Amino acid sequence: MFSTVSAYRTLTAVVLLLTSSLPALATEKVWDNELRRFLKDDDFKYEEFMTEEEAVKTILPKSQRVRKELIRLTQDRKELIEQRIGWKFPEDSFDLYIGETGDKVDGYAMIHNTIGKYKPMTYMVGVDPKGNCTDVELLVFRDAKGSEIGKKRFNSQYDGKTVTDPIRINKDIINISGATMSVRSMNAGVKRVLVLVDEFYLKPAGLGSDTVAVQKAERGLLGTLFGN
Repeated sequence: MFSTVSAYRTLTAVVLLLTSSLPALATEKVWDNELRRFLKDDDFKYEEFMTEEEAVKTILPKSQRVRKELIRLTQDRKELIEQRIGWKFPEDSFDLYIGETGDKVDGYAMIHNTIGKYKPMTYMVGVDPKGNCTDVELLVFRDAKGSEIGKKRFNSQYDGKTVTDPIRINKDIINISGATMSVRSMNAGVKRVLVLVDEFYLKPAGLGSDTVAVQKAERGLLGTLFGN
């Protein structure tokens, strides 16, 4: 008679046989055109530059207090954001830090994860109360190459950028040779943060991109009329 122990041993053997083949089936080889070979695990880096807490202190150094809010996107709001930045994204919520002193908002800081060439990178984008990018800090880099985007000589290009700027390679951002995908990813992420802050915080306060565009148009009209 087939015993319970024998059945258990047989089932265990089958499970072990199936699970032992999973890594081979799940592991997908990635070909890199520049290296002209398949990437190995050793090719991917894990570089941790700073913690989330350190990034918040760096971006909002003078605030008396910092509070954290969760931005949730309805489907309609998400589609609006996607139209403004020009690309779709899977997330429907984002963590945002707001720095305050007294009753004034000092600025905003949002953590972002966007895909580089092969793997995601984590960084934080700072925005001032008028919608200007103030800082970009790389927290974690996980890809095979492109960590140069964490250096100030590169990411200082984002300082002062607003939702009205292209924030694109060969437009207003100088590329890094060999790290094009990482640069494009960070460009898109910075643009998304600026649009999210604009939609959720600046526009309701009458300080958003629509208001700024009207003010610029009015100044242009006055300049034409009075020759200034």
